[in-house]
Amino acid sequence: MEEVRPAPFPGLPVFEPGSVWLVGAGPGDPGLMTLHAVNALAQADHVVYDALVDPSVLEYARAGAVVEYAGKRGGKPSPKQRDISLKLVELARAGSRVCRLKGGDPLIFGRGGEEALTLVAHNVPFRIVPGVTAGVGGLAYAGIPSTHRDINHAVTFLTGHDQTGLTPSSIDWQALARGSPVIVMYMAIKHLEKIAGELLAAGRGPEEPVAVVSEATTSRQRVLETSLGRAAADCAAAGMEPPALVVLGEVVRLRQGLDWLGALSGRRLDPDPLGRETPATGRTA
Repeated sequence: MEEVRPAPFPGLPVFEPGSVWLVGAGPGDPGLMTLHAVNALAQADHVVYDALVDPSVLEYARAGAVVEYAGKRGGKPSPKQRDISLKLVELARAGSRVCRLKGGDPLIFGRGGEEALTLVAHNVPFRIVPGVTAGVGGLAYAGIPSTHRDINHAVTFLTGHDQTGLTPSSIDWQALARGSPVIVMYMAIKHLEKIAGELLAAGRGPEEPVAVVSEATTSRQRVLETSLGRAAADCAAAGMEPPALVVLGEVVRLRQGLDWLGALSGRRLDPDPLGRETPATGRTA
């Protein structure tokens, strides 16, 4: 008879044996996990986690749960995606409550959709638990908003490489450069010189501000502020390492006023980082 394991949080779902939950762990800081994610970890028999899950998040796994690494990192030996997906099927068919734990959100550049379709093909019940994606949460921890009404009414998320490991060939750089004032790039450091070149050729200015946020929301977070024309060289000189986000656009200038983590360490913030008169200065906007 299967063990009945009630959900530890009132009103949240019970993790049924023989099912898989595809869970977003957020960008790193365990405080950014949702209650559904914590609830999943508290009940799971088997946690299969990827390379972008911060170790501190794993401390929330149930005592006695099997915690297994199945990460994929570019340029390093990694399990094949098909093998990972079939492992989830195998564990569920053995009666386990399987938590597939993924950094950020499982459906944003996270292959959660591929894994879910494999589960569907094998008649394995599943649940998708969204998470805070790095392109939003990571930028917020760097003091950079994804949108600001004085700057942009659109934002684009893109990946710096496709399934071949190369810069995506399907991106229309001309349309992207014209149509998106703010571009947030995941996994873009390796190909940053080429990506910057494409955007410059498409008309973006070399002095347009860029920020690179490495290991966002963790105690190891580093932020580099530069420009599109210098981004690749400055990134290399500073030794910025993945996982990292790259954001292009005028919103980067707002970090001078919104770097709340820096303020906790004594940084003096600028109430008018865009160089405009604002209500915060006591003057008319």
